[in-house]
Amino acid sequence: MKDFNNKVVVITGGATGIGFSFAKRFGAGGAKIVIAGRRQDKLDTAVVTLEKLGVEAAGFTCDVSDYAQVEALADFAEEQFGGADVIMNNAGVLIPPSTVIDADRNQVLQIMNVNYMGVWNGASVFGKRFITRGTPAAIYNIGSENAFFNIVPGMFAYESAKHGLHSMTDALREEVPDFIDVSFICPGFVQSEMTEAAGDIPMDVEEYISIAWPQILAGEYYVVSHPYNVVWIKQRYDEMMKAYETYAPRYDGDWQYDPRAMVARAAQSAED
Repeated sequence: MKDFNNKVVVITGGATGIGFSFAKRFGAGGAKIVIAGRRQDKLDTAVVTLEKLGVEAAGFTCDVSDYAQVEALADFAEEQFGGADVIMNNAGVLIPPSTVIDADRNQVLQIMNVNYMGVWNGASVFGKRFITRGTPAAIYNIGSENAFFNIVPGMFAYESAKHGLHSMTDALREEVPDFIDVSFICPGFVQSEMTEAAGDIPMDVEEYISIAWPQILAGEYYVVSHPYNVVWIKQRYDEMMKAYETYAPRYDGDWQYDPRAMVARAAQSAED
């Protein structure tokens, strides 16, 4: 989607940080904005700021881990502006660093409920409405550089959710009709409420938006930043390729074990 003029853009976690910066950028392009979050005071402040910039905006209190509340968010967008054209699933949380073995179960569930299920809730609720309407739309899932590798000690729960979100978004883009754009937006370490303890070490959020925005306008699937990440990506995939080359090298006819081809053959056999 290259033109957001008069489009209705819903952004979860949109009152602060990356979500709010995207809200301003969409609004500058003529979009009407619905921002969702759990804190009414932050929503109110964000809406006032957007309106001062000349953007039509509204806020809605929503816990994205609750499917019914996400449905209510979609209803709100219809009541305010006639329905959403874009959903940006941005809301996310962090938990204290921990190891896999010693992590608090409830905290791990919190991460999964918000950072994974919250995105699925948004994609499901809004995706169904986009398909029913049948007009150009977009689903933007906010992932992370941590969807590509695990390098931060104690962050396994966050990284696991983002890896799962990567897979979900891959599936989503194959499933939806051509009139729905899907992007997997993967910020690196960017200044936000979640990273404020790191001071000015993370990338400035407006610098990040300036990198990401042209990719969104170009309809890219992967929206990336932080170029050093290719070092860690290469390290992971080099290790994987070495394992295959050593213990499962390619050979003539290995296509018979292509998982997609095997599933297709199994489906055909079931029909026969």
